[in-house]
Amino acid sequence: MSFLVDVQELKTGLIIFRRSDVKHCNWYCRVKVPKEDRYKTISLKTSDINEARDKAFDHDADIRFRVKHEVPVFEKSFSEVATEYSNHRNAVATSGQMTMDRWRVVDSHIRLHLIPYIGNIQITLVRQDQWRDYPLWRKQNGKGLRGGTTTDGTIRHEMITFRGIMKFAADKRYIQERQVPKGNLPSDKARREEFTLQEYRHLHTFARRWIKDAYREWNAWYRNMAYNFMLVMTNTGMRTMEAGNLRWRDVDTRTDKHGRTFVCLNVRGKGKFRELVAAHNVASYLDRIKAISKATKPDDFVFTTQEGKRAVSLYSSLIEDLLTKSSLLHSSSGSRRSTYCFRHTYATFRLMEGVDVYFLAKQMGTSVEMIEDYYGHITPAENAGRILQGIPGWEPIADGSGEPPDSVNAGGAKTKPAKPRTKK
Repeated sequence: MSFLVDVQELKTGLIIFRRSDVKHCNWYCRVKVPKEDRYKTISLKTSDINEARDKAFDHDADIRFRVKHEVPVFEKSFSEVATEYSNHRNAVATSGQMTMDRWRVVDSHIRLHLIPYIGNIQITLVRQDQWRDYPLWRKQNGKGLRGGTTTDGTIRHEMITFRGIMKFAADKRYIQERQVPKGNLPSDKARREEFTLQEYRHLHTFARRWIKDAYREWNAWYRNMAYNFMLVMTNTGMRTMEAGNLRWRDVDTRTDKHGRTFVCLNVRGKGKFRELVAAHNVASYLDRIKAISKATKPDDFVFTTQEGKRAVSLYSSLIEDLLTKSSLLHSSSGSRRSTYCFRHTYATFRLMEGVDVYFLAKQMGTSVEMIEDYYGHITPAENAGRILQGIPGWEPIADGSGEPPDSVNAGGAKTKPAKPRTKK
């Protein structure tokens, strides 16, 4: 290169030089990366020749150490690593270990907030104070949904993504493990977007009309699937990714020692397997799905498209349409509901029936602390010890309309059973 002057070769693959295209007289070194046809140029930040030589040999030794221990030689910027992390999470979602909707949220955190905040500085230069100062920056430079103030809950989830990027960088050895930010996240005290009992009954009734109002046969098929998906989710507490991974071989109908029927589901998500139980009416919902599905073999997915392929979106647009038309898209607190609201509703109704927090946490594949943090506003009616307690005979309870509800939770959330009618 023509701008290299005063070139001195210290050893094979290592030179120091000055540059003619800059005003200062500081030295640079160029190191050949072992086993590669690549070079790394480093500013030595000194004009003293002896100091420059010492620093050049130090950098040469550092690069050889990195190559030997498989540590990246060329440092990446935060934006590069964040994009790489997003691509990795996309691959995880494609494999079914998380939902595509969740990946889209993570990707939006990165593109819209974290990259603008950190920028293109080297990932090794990201410090704890930048992690600590993010909430203040976010509230000063961004807006929440529908133009409102950014909530602590939103910032909390963005910082979880932030930490995830740094953990990913440490796993890739782009940074040291000690550089992964530590410290408490902002608390999220916002109420969840679960349905109240009255809202759920309204949704349940409206959904039946919604199916009948379908304008095409294929549209009625999808609405029917979305409806039964809603019932399964509200009566099992599954995560959406677990539902997406559910196959027919994972469904097992059993009876307990008293002869009562229940459904056992083997679900997987977040890289973990677990078992959950549901009342027998969930078997009815699954039978409805199987009756209209083209995918009914043991290895086939339960929730599919009309063609029998795996339903990647899990009917999210249909659920949004149902919630919008039933005027339930937003909760009373203003939170926008999604398919995840059915899991929240399950937890809420079970706690209202007095299910023990420990057993509910096991059923839902989460921690007791999470249950207490997110659903602490619910006062249990009694200290029960079984997942399905509060459901007499595990049968749906009439809701007073003359018809049994299609939901364990819809009926089970009642504080008193409906009185039987007597003939005059």
